[in-house]
Amino acid sequence: QVQLVESGGGLVQAGGSLRLSCTASGRTFSSYAMGWFRQAPGKEREFVTAITRSGGNTYYAVSVKGRFTISRNNAKNTVYLQMNSLKPEDTAVYYCAASDLVTNIPSKYDYWGQGTQVAVSS
Repeated sequence: QVQLVESGGGLVQAGGSLRLSCTASGRTFSSYAMGWFRQAPGKEREFVTAITRSGGNTYYAVSVKGRFTISRNNAKNTVYLQMNSLKPEDTAVYYCAASDLVTNIPSKYDYWGQGTQVAVSS
């Protein structure tokens, strides 16, 4: 079992930045690829970004590429999401998730955090 806890969400103006963190406990963090997903009201949960176990490879949704950066620190059991140049359309609940393989498919992730709200005002 892996427990994931996100933090760092909040309200920010358009053009601003936020840094989300997701800390894991339980089984070895470095055994898992990690992903960030988001879900806006009335919409499907969507892929944002993912990172391989070692952190050597990262993947981004087109909508966030160039603005968001995923990273991880396996010694701290933590994955980060740095979000810059935020837009109102980035408003959503953001979830981190753990998977055996890096993927953009939500159903392939075995463990999920409870989510953290990000709101971007115009």
